[in-house]
Amino acid sequence: MVPLNLPHFDANDIGFVRIIDVVLVGFLIYRIYKLIEGSVAVKISSGFLVLYLFYLLVKLLRLELLGVILGKFIDLGPILPVILFQREVRYFLSSMGKGLVSGRETISKIAPWFTKKKADVDVTPVVKAVQALGGSNTGALIVFTKDADLRNYEESGDLINAVVSSRLLIAIFNKYSPLHDGAVIIHNNRIVAARCILPVTENANIAASFGLRHKAAVGITEVTDTLVLIVSEESGQISIAKKGKMEHNLSAQEIRSAIKDYLSDTWNT
Repeated sequence: MVPLNLPHFDANDIGFVRIIDVVLVGFLIYRIYKLIEGSVAVKISSGFLVLYLFYLLVKLLRLELLGVILGKFIDLGPILPVILFQREVRYFLSSMGKGLVSGRETISKIAPWFTKKKADVDVTPVVKAVQALGGSNTGALIVFTKDADLRNYEESGDLINAVVSSRLLIAIFNKYSPLHDGAVIIHNNRIVAARCILPVTENANIAASFGLRHKAAVGITEVTDTLVLIVSEESGQISIAKKGKMEHNLSAQEIRSAIKDYLSDTWNT
């Protein structure tokens, strides 16, 4: 018989694997906590935990009828997170994808042939437009995307597919324009669609002074890799949302730099 060369595991190897297992579980729990922190998901999770503890008490007291009813609901436990937390699950997967991109940035520092180059992007039409809109206290919401799939949001509005110009943006967000409600989506220096509906953030830490426009800007950047310009209808101030965070009352130069930094990062392999 031919002897089988099986891998050898000793107790030390098993101990090391267990340590890695605990560390990975801890990291997963931390990511889930950061995912639902400040959102309605926290309340839903707490409510489900209370219900489960109540179910255990019912089982302990042997209340059979109530136990059967609650048991049917508890059996849905593995499916409920997918149903209730669809948005959070998408954001979790998206954030993992962003982590992969960050890994590429780290590799580029090690491998000189994997470098990041900056293309020359003309953002002057957009900067001029938001300055004019802010000066007249005209609200606006402009979404920039490099490669995020925004088809669902584009199809919620009116497709335009026109070259970006300051006059066109000002005309779209004019208070008497039928397209002024909702967001404009820009990709590859073209206005893809207008009057688009964006998801509103559920982050309770957003200041109450910010309205639906700002919350929608934060909401879309929580679930996609986009950058959003917001012009306040009340104050005329211009803000930028990215990765679920906002910067307020920005100057023209700050707006120009933020857009160019976002749009001009391309990879050269």
